[in-house]
Amino acid sequence: MNHNFSLTAISPLDGRYQHQTIELKTLTSEYGLMHYRLIVELKWLQNLSALKIKEIPALSQESISFLNKLIADFDETQANHIKTIESKTNHDVKAIEYYIKEKVSNIPELAKISEFVHFACTSEDINNLSYGLMMLDIRHKILLPSLHNLQQQLTLFAKEHANTPMLARTHGQVASPTTVGKEITNVIARLARQIEQLIHIPILGKINGAVGNYNAHIVAYPEIAWDNVAEKFVQSLGLTFNPLTTQIEPHDAMAEYFHCLMRTNTILIDFCRDVWGYISLGYFKQKMIAHEVGSSTMPHKVNPIDFENSEGNFGLANALFDHFAQKLPMSRWQRDLSDSTVLRNIGVACGHMLIALKSLQKGLHKIAVDKTQIEEDLNNNWEVLSEAIQTVMRRYHIDQPYEKLKELSRGKKLTPEILEEFINKLELPPEVKIKLKELTPATYIGLADKLV
Repeated sequence: MNHNFSLTAISPLDGRYQHQTIELKTLTSEYGLMHYRLIVELKWLQNLSALKIKEIPALSQESISFLNKLIADFDETQANHIKTIESKTNHDVKAIEYYIKEKVSNIPELAKISEFVHFACTSEDINNLSYGLMMLDIRHKILLPSLHNLQQQLTLFAKEHANTPMLARTHGQVASPTTVGKEITNVIARLARQIEQLIHIPILGKINGAVGNYNAHIVAYPEIAWDNVAEKFVQSLGLTFNPLTTQIEPHDAMAEYFHCLMRTNTILIDFCRDVWGYISLGYFKQKMIAHEVGSSTMPHKVNPIDFENSEGNFGLANALFDHFAQKLPMSRWQRDLSDSTVLRNIGVACGHMLIALKSLQKGLHKIAVDKTQIEEDLNNNWEVLSEAIQTVMRRYHIDQPYEKLKELSRGKKLTPEILEEFINKLELPPEVKIKLKELTPATYIGLADKLV
């Protein structure tokens, strides 16, 4: 690691946490955006050459290979050259156009059609498709694999502890028992629902000119059905075509995408807090690593730092996603540039989410269930069986079952002996009394294990 760089980085994403966000760098950085823009521009040029326009004849395989090689061989040296061009144009998309024209100038077939680079396009035609490709890659290359890995990790944990009983906590108070696996399974189910939605959220794109009407296209080539051309081109990139826009694609689908990520993160913040609480109760113990320090002054401590780090980063990601979802769908009249600087922070938000996911998985690898502590807690809280007893009393028409159990148990510590004495006095069939007296906090788990 280059410590000189990391120690002077303004953002912790490029400093302290740079090793945790490395896979986002080629996708969401300035370099990544340039690369996506290059892809869109060159694919559009190739698309034009296939339309049988007199001035843009079909390209030879050699020229197509050359253009594809420009995409494949793009690196930081090329990106720096584009920045040099931009320093003169003061326009980032125009710099890509001039870069391409420069690259094809020595290829006669391509040089002849170089003025068709960026043909009839406004910058937003290139940008919206570039960000669309970026969001596709973030979803399929980064976030979904991370979320699926977390799902798998949680599933193994849940199955291992499907039958491990523990006291539930409602309103922070001891409540009817559940199992460790069942509580983890609740999270898995919630997470799965958001992942399914994330997979199917369409990412929209458009390439219809300065105000969305194909004005320039129609003036130049009125015989071409440009709306059909645009639809097929957008779909060829793996995006969903939006036929009605102003200069900008309105970003409604982006808002749906970011809101889905927010819901996903909210579920995982909830989980982090629960695990933090279970560690505090002693239900989960953390594996100790010899050289690590838990507290600067209290040597005995092993702090749940991974879950705290995860919670904090999920929160930062959500703050940005929330702003994206609120701001991006709004634009003054046909176009204003207030979305531009916001869009450049997509990688920042996703970086915080990625750090959070990695911290959460790291934390889960370091915890183990302390069955001794859980069993002790169960054995110290026999009053949780009052729900079961009063419910059976209702079945057999015993008057005021809730009130009688309330008087027996509320604010008191019950023992097996007290409960047995109470059950013996009830007018219940003998076999029912036997079953109730056999019940323990550890066996009173309903269908929890089966639900897992």
